[in-house]
Amino acid sequence: MTDLRSIDVLLIGGGIAAASAAEELREQSFAGSITLVTREQDPPYHRPPITKGYLQGADDRDSTLIHPPAWYAEHDVELLTRTPVMSVDFAAGTAKVGREEVRFGQALFATGAMVRRLRVDGATRENIHYLRALGNADTLREAVEQAERIVVVGGSYIATEVAASLTLLGKTCTLVMQENLPMERGFGPVAGQFVHDLLTGHGIEIVGGADVVGFDGDGDDDGPVGAVVCEDGRRIEGDLVIVGAGALPDVMLARKSGLVIGDGGGVVCDRTLRTSEPNVFAAGDICEYDSTLHGRQLRIEHEEVAAAQGRHAARAMLGSDEPFAEVPYFWSDLADWTTLEYVGPAARWDEEILHGDPSSGAFSVFYLHEDRLRAALAVGRTDDIERASALIVAGANAERVRGMLAGLA
Repeated sequence: MTDLRSIDVLLIGGGIAAASAAEELREQSFAGSITLVTREQDPPYHRPPITKGYLQGADDRDSTLIHPPAWYAEHDVELLTRTPVMSVDFAAGTAKVGREEVRFGQALFATGAMVRRLRVDGATRENIHYLRALGNADTLREAVEQAERIVVVGGSYIATEVAASLTLLGKTCTLVMQENLPMERGFGPVAGQFVHDLLTGHGIEIVGGADVVGFDGDGDDDGPVGAVVCEDGRRIEGDLVIVGAGALPDVMLARKSGLVIGDGGGVVCDRTLRTSEPNVFAAGDICEYDSTLHGRQLRIEHEEVAAAQGRHAARAMLGSDEPFAEVPYFWSDLADWTTLEYVGPAARWDEEILHGDPSSGAFSVFYLHEDRLRAALAVGRTDDIERASALIVAGANAERVRGMLAGLA
């Protein structure tokens, strides 16, 4: 075992969490060896363009990359693409990287998430697509050119963004979802109605309260799709289907390696993002961390949060014991029609305070639970997001939120 190659920091994952960790380590003058390993064919890239600019053809492939390909060599970061990490042995301090076994000093698990696939009749039919990687978007762009009618399954970020992008390309889209209103589960009825009206105003048909039980078409279950079948008997015709039914944290390697998995399905981390193994950290979609701000274990799937966690984990590797205490920030572009911004998150809420008029296209919603501000969503009111972030940290109650808003009138 003495002849194994040694790596000071092993970054497992090809997303923004791992890329941000590598960048932060070098910015903090870390001089040790860094290896970033990803199963994907591309260097780490931004995922939002997959449902937006890249899918629309407005962004080229290079523009999605987090760092130019030359950045890794320039910063002495070994980048291994198309390379899986097969196993990790914490007791021995070794990992099987592709066909090579290596020693490592510290590691970051940032393996991201996998799409949630629908297990229903006809799920293997042709022209049913899922979006998670650039390659998925490449395949979909080609298929979209031949499609007459597109059905998008889902009512959250991915589904609404895809429907908006394809409508911008002149395609006819129908959104089919379990919720009555798009984004209602995460943001409530006020924001949900705003998104509903925005999408339908641009020609997107919305079928709410619909459980998808199958995909129909001509021939056997592997033939071309022709319709989405709902539990109540409704059939939504379409010759191309895109499923945006959420994602699951990719913890297969973490579980196999023996890291503790939490109730939220992620890798359990402490406040510094350290896992159950002292020299191993987690960041991004799989990170289920002890949030000092929320008072509970929290797991968040969003690129802005993953980047912040990657940087924080890097500093923790260098000895920082500061807790990860950033207020998570989200955003979603619906074509060029509007941008939703959000800080939180609120797992639940029992009161909403509305600021502004949704019909004007500029408003915000403040979400409270047990008389404490937990989250806020804004459209056209970025200043409200900044104010809400400070109030969340301060533990503001409803009276203080209303007082702040009254002072803006």
